[in-house]
Amino acid sequence: MTAQKPCILFLCTGNACRSQIAEGWAKQIVGDRAVILSAGIEAHGKNPRAISIMKAAGVDISGQESTKVTPEMLAQTTLLVTVCGHADEHCPIVPSELPRIHWPLSDPAKATGNEEEITAVFSAARDDIRNRVEKLLAEVL
Repeated sequence: MTAQKPCILFLCTGNACRSQIAEGWAKQIVGDRAVILSAGIEAHGKNPRAISIMKAAGVDISGQESTKVTPEMLAQTTLLVTVCGHADEHCPIVPSELPRIHWPLSDPAKATGNEEEITAVFSAARDDIRNRVEKLLAEVL
């Protein structure tokens, strides 16, 4: 019998931006060595700027879905990463033995200013998330 692959779930409030970006980076980095999921406390749809900023970095997240976390997702998860304070505070009840990490990331979707300024905020978030994902995966895989 083969060992089950690790399953990392990135959880956010609406699964529109930060968790989507984290899922995209993680899938690109680990390939098929792990199951990578993202979900939200709610599903708000994908943020077009998140898709665009990831495409600019060579990662296509347009095929990912904005989904609401389910008990089935939590049951297969071996590591839960919350990427915003709201999700961390309102996370569904998870088994106490499930390892959990919290990244208090600001929401780039709340950025204001002109298009160049908003794009800069999204780029900074994308790069921060990539660094965090790379470090996490190096530690756990």
